[in-house]
This record gives sequence, C-alpha cells and structure tokens, in this order.
Amino acid sequence: MADSSNRVHSMTAFARQSREGEWGSLQLELRSVNQRYLEPHFRLPEALRDLEPAFRETLRARLGRGKVECNLRFDPTSVSETLAVNHLRLSALAQALGEVREALPQSPMPDALALLDHPGVLESQGVDLDAVKAEANALFQAALDELIEARAREGEKLAALIRDRLVGVREQVIAVRRLMPTILERQRTQLLERLETVKAELDPQRLEAELVLLAQKADVDEELDRLATHVSEVERQLKQKGPMGRRLDFLMQELNREANTLSSKSVVANTTRCAVELKVLIEQMREQIQNIE
Repeated sequence: MADSSNRVHSMTAFARQSREGEWGSLQLELRSVNQRYLEPHFRLPEALRDLEPAFRETLRARLGRGKVECNLRFDPTSVSETLAVNHLRLSALAQALGEVREALPQSPMPDALALLDHPGVLESQGVDLDAVKAEANALFQAALDELIEARAREGEKLAALIRDRLVGVREQVIAVRRLMPTILERQRTQLLERLETVKAELDPQRLEAELVLLAQKADVDEELDRLATHVSEVERQLKQKGPMGRRLDFLMQELNREANTLSSKSVVANTTRCAVELKVLIEQMREQIQNIE
C-alpha cells in the first residue's frame, strides 16, 4: 500500500475484507465516523474474543481520532467438525482381526464401514482455532490498510474544499486593504462636512486629534496581517504529516476572532460585507475540519 502519512486524513471511511479456508469463512468490516478522540468498538465472535486486545493496540498505533467500529464474523464449515482415521487404532484392530481369522477361518470379517464404526478408529477433529486467529489477524491488518487509505482519499477531498475557502479569505483580506485608504479619506471628509454644517468653531488641533482617533478605531491592518498569517499556517498544516484536526480547529477559532474584530471596527457597508463573507468562509472550513483526523 502506498504511504499516505503526509496526506490529510478524514475520520469517515469504510473497509471490508474476507477470507475463506478449510475452517470456514471470515468477514471483517471496519467503519470509521467522526469523533474527537479515538473510540474503538469491537463485535467479535466468542471463539475469537481474545483477539480484541491486539486489535485495539493496533488501532491506537495507527489512528489518532474517530469512532471506529470493528465487526468480525466467523462462519465455520458447514460440517462443524472433520473426521480423521486413527491409524494406530486401525492397525491394532486389523492385527486382532487377523488373529481371529486364523483361529476362526469360517467367521465373516467386517467390512470397511464396520471397521470405521469401531470405537476409536474414526476420530473427530474440531476447527483449528489457531489457524483461524492467524487469518483473522491478517484480515484485520488488510482491512485497516484499506480504511486508512479510504480516510486519506476522503481527507484529500476535504483539504481541497478548505484550500478553496482559503483562497476566498485571502481575496477578502486584499479587498479590505484596498478599501482602507478610501474609507479613511471618506471619514475625514464626512467629519469636516458635519462640522461645517453646524458651523462649529474649528480647532485645528482638536480636529486633528479626532481624526487620528477615528483612524485608529478604523485601522484594521493588524487584523488583516493576522488573518493572512493564520491562512498561511492553515496551508502549512495541510501539508504536515500525522493528525492535524485539533490544530486546524484552533486556527479556525483564531481566524474567527480576527473576523469578528474586523466586523466590530467596520465603519462602511463594504467592510461589513467583507467581514460577513469572511465569517461564512471560516464557518464552512470549520465544518469540514470537524471531519479531519
């Protein structure tokens, strides 16, 4: 199986494997769904119940998150036991029959079926559980490989959706940066117009202080810088090996915090719309990240 350790892994997947042999048939299903932590559940036949600790340890070594259900079914051969000839017993019986023939040559000898019916000649042998357990272990490993590969394929789809949203976040950040000079100039003009309308006594120093304060309140450079930084970090995490869901979830919280601050500082409809669009994009990413290991 190809190494998928550096790929994004979903927590949702399904795998099925089966084996057949002289002992009967095995079918194993693994189903993985969203879960904040790794939560394995096993349904094993009573005869194979002691495989659970090994299965559980293997899951913990290879999966980080998800509710994983393992269902193993074992159907023995239609004849639950096989029959074998006890050759030592049969030889002893044949020797005894030879002696009988010598002593009583006229006596009828038993046929083959009668010999098999003699106690101890035909022995029953149960299913070789060691062989079944070895096959079940191999089956579990194959199913787990399939499940991990399926989670990786699903994870790549989720990563593509997240990257699309990241492009949208960057576009909104660029749009707000382009708007800021116009917004600040418009604020200055509107303030001057209001003061002129009421014919207030203009104090240049006071006016300048008010304009500086207004500009500071509307300045979102830091928020835009942090948004861009978080976007870059999300992209970096998507390229990392191993589980990343918790880290991505934290980054979504940080992105949302900056979007909320941007919204609170908004003084015109354009930046308000950008802030709303940012929050929509972030929420869409957050929903997808809940599915990532």
